[in-house]
Amino acid sequence: MNLVINGKDYHDIPDGISVGGLLDHLKLPRKKIAVERNLEIVPKSTFDSCIVEEGDRFEIIHFIGGG
Repeated sequence: MNLVINGKDYHDIPDGISVGGLLDHLKLPRKKIAVERNLEIVPKSTFDSCIVEEGDRFEIIHFIGGG
């Protein structure tokens, strides 16, 4: 499946994967992360039930604490 994630094309994403599965596939932690899919925020409570579709565009932001 083909996706755009943070402006980069990805062509190796398995079909039928959820947003949570996508994060796992990309080896990204689920904590302190925000996901936008096609200009809409994906609630963390739906990461495992929200299925990724061909051509989706994602922005994935990882929050880092510090001071």
